Order: sequence, then structure tokens, then C-alpha cells
Amino acid sequence: MIRIGITGQEGFVGKHLCNTLGLFPDEFIRVEFQCDFFGNDNELDNFVSQCDVIVHLAAMNRHESQEVIYETNVNLVHKLIASLERTNSKPHVLLSSSTQEERDNLYGKSKKEGRELVANWAKKNQAIYTGLVIPNVFGPFGKPFYNSVVATFCHQVSHNETPKIDVDGDLKLIYVGELVQEIINQIRTKNHQSKLEIQHTSEKKVSEILALVQHYKSEYQDKGIIPIAASTFELNLFNTYRCYMDIANHFPVKLTQHTDDRGSFVEIIRLDVGGQVSFSTTKPNITRGNHFHTRKIERFAVIKGKALIQLRKIGTNEVLNFELNGDEPAYVDMPIWYTHNIKNIGDDILYTNFWINEFFNPNDTDTYFEEV
Repeated sequence: MIRIGITGQEGFVGKHLCNTLGLFPDEFIRVEFQCDFFGNDNELDNFVSQCDVIVHLAAMNRHESQEVIYETNVNLVHKLIASLERTNSKPHVLLSSSTQEERDNLYGKSKKEGRELVANWAKKNQAIYTGLVIPNVFGPFGKPFYNSVVATFCHQVSHNETPKIDVDGDLKLIYVGELVQEIINQIRTKNHQSKLEIQHTSEKKVSEILALVQHYKSEYQDKGIIPIAASTFELNLFNTYRCYMDIANHFPVKLTQHTDDRGSFVEIIRLDVGGQVSFSTTKPNITRGNHFHTRKIERFAVIKGKALIQLRKIGTNEVLNFELNGDEPAYVDMPIWYTHNIKNIGDDILYTNFWINEFFNPNDTDTYFEEV
């Protein structure tokens, strides 16, 4: 078992890394970190001394003063090194730097200097160190106007705001899930490298990203159509976009029911993609699910009976409750990293139609069980 601590655990990449490590409970133990540890030597020393691996992600990305950004980031590294020395600890340290290292700004300078400071500590103490130089990162739950332009666009478009492009440059991007997997690979291999340049996995113009996000708004959010994902990047961007929607107020989406003397007809889903469609019956008071996905797109459509669908974002306590009734057929889509279930709350059999965007693969289920 490898004991891993993450500074900046509550940040964008930190949360994703922490949640992903939790998928491997037989391999990793997560050592809790709180941001105020940097203001308390005893707490920081206690944290550091427990860790076999420390992933240093804590940093300031934006502030009115570039000098404050520089001083904050360098000071955090100095505090971490001081704690390592006080406790005589030699964990494998991984530090996140940025491709802005070579740019003429104090943020980039702070990241480069921090990386070199830890490299010197590792050399002096014969410790394992991996300095990660990371391109632009995007993904679910990033902070708009702070973490990335993707987060800003997804937030603005999904909330009917008007984005603005200042410079239509080319962005070299990596999805947060891909970055997290790279970090875990470095932990597993105990790679010692003071400067490891993480390769971007896609490159897009800012205007291309905005056009895709606006397409997701018009097709998916407004019409319920699942769009084509022509690449892994587009699938990741679509899943990212879905997580910025006001899920609590968007779902359930009522389906149009056509009724005549013969009975009724309801169209459940329009797809520009393939996948797998399933059908289930559920007895009263029985609950299905209590699991989450990290990449799959899934829709639950209740066509007969009464159901309670519940969603909870991993790492949080807030539960979203949606009651659906087959008398007014409706659907709820499952965002990634939200554990979800469906319960028959009626007196009769519940009939549910399930769609998911990929065939079930028993060797790669992307299904992780956790109670809502």
C-alpha cells in the first residue's frame, strides 16, 4: 500500500487525483491534506511524515498582482521543503509545473523556480523526484475564470451568457483524467526526473472549442440530442460541458407523449452516436444502481411506474432527488463522477429504458460502486 498525500487536494486537479486514487483502495491510501496545514508547522510535519508520495499541486494561478502569485507559489515550496527536512522525510515528491515556465511572466517563473528548488532538495537527500511540466488542463468541475478557458466557456454557454474571445490562439490541451493517469503512472514507476514534459493530447483553436461548446448547448441542452463525439477530445469536452449545466433544475426532462385510440407513443432519445439500449423492470421498493462512471454517458427514461432517481457528486454530500412518473414519461442523464441510483417508489412494477454510449465490456466496465 502506497500512502499518498496531495497538497492542493481541494483544487481542480487535486480533487480528480484524489477521487481517482480512491478507485484503487487495495493499492493506495490517501493521506488527508487541508490548505491551512501550510500555516501550521506541526500539522504540515504530521502530514509529510505519513506520506510515501507527495504530489505538490497547491499553487495560486490568478491574482491581480503577479508579485503575489510569485511569492505565494515559491513560499509554498519553501514550506514543503522545510517540513521535509524537519521530519527527515524522503517521500517520492511529484511537483506540478506549467508550460508557462518559459514565458515572461511571474507565474511561470514561480513554477520553474519551485520545480528547481525541489530538484535540489531531492539531489541533496537522494530522494525520488518528478518535476511535471504540464500543458493546459481542462475537465469537469474546473473553476470558471480561473482554471481554464474551457471551464469559462462551458459555464457561460450553459448559463446563457455570451463568451468573448480575446485572442483566437492555438491551445495545447490535456484532459484532467489523462493527466491524472499520467501522474499515477509516474507514482507506480517511481520515475526520477527533475523535468518531465507531459505531452498534450489535443490542440485546438479557442474559436473551435467555443463552437463545439455552443453546439452542445443547442443540440444537447436545448434539444436532448446526444451529439457525435468524433474524437476522444470531443467526448471529454462533451462530458465536461454536461457537468457545468444546472443539473438540479434541468432534469427531469419530460418526453412528448403521443396518444390515440391505439395507446401511446414516446420517443425516448435522439442519437448522433451509437451505444447500447437496455430495458428493465423493477419491483416496488427495490433500488438499482449506486455506482458512477468516469467516461460513460447514460440516460434513464421512466416509461411506466413511479421512480426516484438520485445523484450525488463524488466527494460531496449534496443529493439531488428527481421523482419521475410514467404517466408523464421523462428522463434524467447521469453526469460523470456522479454516483446514481433509481428506486421504485410506486406500488406497481417500474419500467425503465436505459441508454449508454458504449457497449458493456466486462474487462473495462467504468463502473464504480458507491452508495448515493
